[in-house]
Amino acid sequence: MDEHSEGALGGRFTFPGTSLTVQRIGYGAMQLAGPGVWGPPKDPDGAAAVLREAVKAGVNHIDTSDFYGPHVTNQIIRQALHPYSAGLVIITKLGARRPPDKSWQPAISPQDLTAGVHDNLRNLGLDVLDVVNLRVMGTVHGPLEGSIEAPVTVLADLQRQGLIRHIGLSNVTATQVAEAQAITDVVCVQNNYNLAHRDDDVLIDELTQQGIAYVPFFPLGGFSPLQSSTLSSVAGRLRATPMQVALAWLLHRSPNLLLIPGTSSLAHLRENLAAGQLMLSPQNLAELDGIAAAAVAAQH
Repeated sequence: MDEHSEGALGGRFTFPGTSLTVQRIGYGAMQLAGPGVWGPPKDPDGAAAVLREAVKAGVNHIDTSDFYGPHVTNQIIRQALHPYSAGLVIITKLGARRPPDKSWQPAISPQDLTAGVHDNLRNLGLDVLDVVNLRVMGTVHGPLEGSIEAPVTVLADLQRQGLIRHIGLSNVTATQVAEAQAITDVVCVQNNYNLAHRDDDVLIDELTQQGIAYVPFFPLGGFSPLQSSTLSSVAGRLRATPMQVALAWLLHRSPNLLLIPGTSSLAHLRENLAAGQLMLSPQNLAELDGIAAAAVAAQH
C-alpha cells in the first residue's frame, strides 16, 4: 500500500488502547452472501475478486459476521484473502443467529456467544479475533434501551481467555455504551447514522473526545424523496454519485468515523473508495447539513 492509497482512503485511525491502525474507508462484507444475506452468492469468484481488489486498493478494515450467510461470508473472506496480509483488521460481530426460516434472532446467551466466537475463528481461519462487536438486536435499524451487562461480561471473559483482543458494540444507546465501559474497554461503536438520520450526533461527539471509533451503517438509508433530491443535486455539481457524497460527508463529520460501505460489484467498490478523494466546499457542507435539518422539521 503506497502513500497515495493511504491518503485516498480518508486517512488513518488507530483504535484506542490498541496497535490496530486502519484506513478510514473500509469494506463491509455483508453483501457478499446470497440474496437476503442467505446462502452463497451467484458468483463466488466475483465476490472473492471484490475482496482482493479492496485489499489491493489499500483497504485494511473488513467488517463481517458469521451470521452473514450464515458462515458464507466469512468462508469467502478466508478463501479470498487467507493467509491474511500484515495489518489487515477483520472486525466481526456476535448477537444474532439465522435459523432455517432465514429470520434474524437474538443469540446472546453465554453458550451462543461462545459458540459464535469459535464459528468466526474456524470460518475465518484465525486463532484470535481482533475486534468483536456485540450486536444488540433492538428494533430493525435502531437500538432499544435495556441492560447489556450479561452479554458484555461474557465477551470480556472470552477476551481474558485470549480468543478476542478487543470489544466493540453495535446498535446501542449512549446508556448502553456507558454500561459496557464499566465492564471492559470499548474500542468502537457501530450504529445507523447518515445525513438524514442523525440521532447519534451527541454520542459521536462524546466518542470523539474519548478517541473511540464510530462506524456508521446505512449511509443512504431512510432518505425522503426531497432529501434524496438535494443529495443528488450536490452530487451532480461535484460530478460524483450520491453515495460518494454521502460517504465524503461522513468522513468530514468527525475524525473517528470509519466507513464500511459494502458491495458485490467491482465498479461500485471503486466508486466507494474514490469518495475519500472527494472535496466538499463549505457551501456543499451547508447544503448537505440542511438535509438533516429537513428531517428534524419533518418530525415536528
